[in-house]
Amino acid sequence: MHLLSRMPKSQPTVDTPLSEQVQKLAAFEPQASPVVSLYLNLSPNQHGRDNHEHFCRKSFADQLKAFKQNSSARASLERDIERINDYLANEVNRSANGLALFASAGAGDFFEAVQLDAPIEDHWLFIGAVPHIYPLMRLMDQYPRYAAVMLDTNHARIFAFGLGSVEKREDVKGVKTRRTSMGGWSQARYQRHVENVHLHHIKEVVDTLDRIVRADNIQHIIVVGDEVAVPLFKDALPVQLSEKVVDVLRLDRHAPEDEVLKATLEALRQRDASTDKDRVNELIDAWRSGGLGAVGPEATMRALQLGQVDELLIAATPQALKPVQTLPEDAAPEPVAAETSAPGSANQKQLQLSDELVTRAQQTGARVRIIEDAELLRDHGGVGAILRFRI
Repeated sequence: MHLLSRMPKSQPTVDTPLSEQVQKLAAFEPQASPVVSLYLNLSPNQHGRDNHEHFCRKSFADQLKAFKQNSSARASLERDIERINDYLANEVNRSANGLALFASAGAGDFFEAVQLDAPIEDHWLFIGAVPHIYPLMRLMDQYPRYAAVMLDTNHARIFAFGLGSVEKREDVKGVKTRRTSMGGWSQARYQRHVENVHLHHIKEVVDTLDRIVRADNIQHIIVVGDEVAVPLFKDALPVQLSEKVVDVLRLDRHAPEDEVLKATLEALRQRDASTDKDRVNELIDAWRSGGLGAVGPEATMRALQLGQVDELLIAATPQALKPVQTLPEDAAPEPVAAETSAPGSANQKQLQLSDELVTRAQQTGARVRIIEDAELLRDHGGVGAILRFRI
C-alpha cells in the first residue's frame, strides 16, 4: 500500500496507515462545499489498458451539471477535478491496482489519496458533505492483515500480509542435517543431535513470529509446512500465538510469494465465512433474549447514537440494507450524487445508510465486521450490533 496524505476478522483497533486514515475520514465534519470520494479499479482490462479515464471524464462532467454556474460549490468541485486529474496523470504508481481519493477544495484544500495493491472491484464516485468510507471498510475486511509461516525443519519464511500485498518478510535459517546410518549408540546419539537442532530452529521461528505478531498487532496466523515440522512448531507455540492459528496448509516449500498469498488468503476467507455465521447467530441469540443485541437499521442506529455498540455486523453490499424512513438529525446531509460502473448497485438511501452506520462505528470505537453472505442478515434488514451495555 502506498499512502499519500496532505492533511478478530472484525476490524480491530490497530494503528496502521490505512486504519488511521479511515479514522481521520470518519471524523471529517460535514461541509457546505462538495466532498469528492473517488474509488478506482486500476487493474488493466483484458486488453492490458486501464479503463478509469472514461469513467472519470464522463462522471465528473455529469456531476458538474448539478451545480449552478459561478457558485462557490461548483468552483470548489472544478478545482477538485483539476487536482484529481493532475494526480491521476502524474502521481499514481503503475503497480497500484486500486485508488481511493478524497478531495474538497472548499474545505481548506482537503486532499487524501490511498494507493492500493489490492484491487477495487468497480469504479465509484460519491459527491456529498463528508467522505464516503464504506468501500474502504469493506476492502480492509476483504484483505485483512495476517501472518503466514512457511517452514520445514531447517528453514522458514514468515510473511506479514495486508491489503493484498507483502508488508514484511523474514527468513529463519537453521542448520541442515544429513541422513546417516551408523548404528548402535552412535546412531541414537546422532538422532538426538538432529532432534535438538530441529527444536532449536523451531524455537527461533516461534520467537521471530512472536516478535512480528506483537509489533504489528496481527490477529490471525496460517501455518504452511510438512508432517515433521508442523507438529514441532505447534507444540512450541505459546498460548497467545496458538490461539491465533487459523489453518494449516500444504504447499510446495519453494512456492513464490504470490502463490503463498493466494492460498493463505483463500483459507482465511473460508474460515471467516464460517465465523461470520457463528457471530450472526450470537447476535440474534443476544437480541432474542433481550440482552446485548440490536438488529435492523433503526435499532442499530439508535445503539450507535448512544455509544452502546461493541461490534457492528453489516452486509457486504449496501443494496442488502433495508432503507430507513429518516436518518438522525445529526446525520450527514444526503449525497449529491453517486455514480458507479458496478451493475445492480444500491440506491442513494442505501448508500447513505451504509456509510452513516460504519462512520458512526468508527467515531465511537466500535469494531466493524462485514458479512459477505447477505442471507445471514436478510431477515434483519442487513445490519445488527453486539452491544457493550444495556440501557
